[in-house]
Amino acid sequence: MTFLPKKELLTLEELDRMCSTFVSLGVEKLRITGGEPLVRRDIMTFFRAMTRHLDSGALKELTLTTNGSQLEKYADDLFAAGVRRVNISLDTLDEQKFADVTRWGRLPQVLRGIDAAQKAGLRVKINAVALKGFNEPELFQMVEWCAKHDMDLTWIEVMPMGDLGNEDRLDQYWSLKDLRGQLAQRYTLTDLTERSGGPARYVRLEETGQKIGFITPLTHNFCESCNRVRLTCTGELFMCLGQEDRADLRAPLRASPENDQLEDAIRAAISLKPKGHDFDYSRQTVAGQMTRHMSHTGG
Repeated sequence: MTFLPKKELLTLEELDRMCSTFVSLGVEKLRITGGEPLVRRDIMTFFRAMTRHLDSGALKELTLTTNGSQLEKYADDLFAAGVRRVNISLDTLDEQKFADVTRWGRLPQVLRGIDAAQKAGLRVKINAVALKGFNEPELFQMVEWCAKHDMDLTWIEVMPMGDLGNEDRLDQYWSLKDLRGQLAQRYTLTDLTERSGGPARYVRLEETGQKIGFITPLTHNFCESCNRVRLTCTGELFMCLGQEDRADLRAPLRASPENDQLEDAIRAAISLKPKGHDFDYSRQTVAGQMTRHMSHTGG
């Protein structure tokens, strides 16, 4: 891993100003993600700063996507800052496979973090990438584990981003249509109409009462309902996860202490948000392959 020079990163104060500008323009939901956002030095300063937008009513929700490794330490502070929900990325409940896939992994540390989050009052949702031959055998185990601990679960199709070769992605691709079919053999699935403004479609398992989400960029293009954009730690704005389009917001942010240039740049970027991505695994090839690594864009 090659780390960027510190001057290229937005400071916590700059992130505050950037996010506050988005909020002033009407953004009502802010999700902090990474990498792992909780490893950034003094990150709780930023969360506490965002609390003022929750208090004013301008921001409706402040949430977090995390690998869970730091939740044992920060769960109470996050709740105090106004966070009420966290998404935890967890692809397997097998300790060795977890260590292999995460390259750092200590599954017991994550499980303690989940416990701490729930004790603090945070609602926990598990996000799992569906990987053929890896967590396919754990489908029912993960569903039942989440049900036992009162957690919702969202499955995500593997996307052709730049971290692995095309062949790896093709070999790993497990259609959520197939995954859903397997669930339907054991449970009664009721489609839910709720939408979060993001890519997930939800069902309820009648036997457990839990909610299962499906994010299907390949078997179902969800772009028509997507209202998400993604800001990196260097001030790049990606209007779509599956396109190379980007806008530099760091330059206008640093060009002036006033926000006029920044607001203009944000409006210009949003106006270019594409209608859809080009991910496609048909014909046994990976079309729409992204050259950008997921670690660049953020989890």
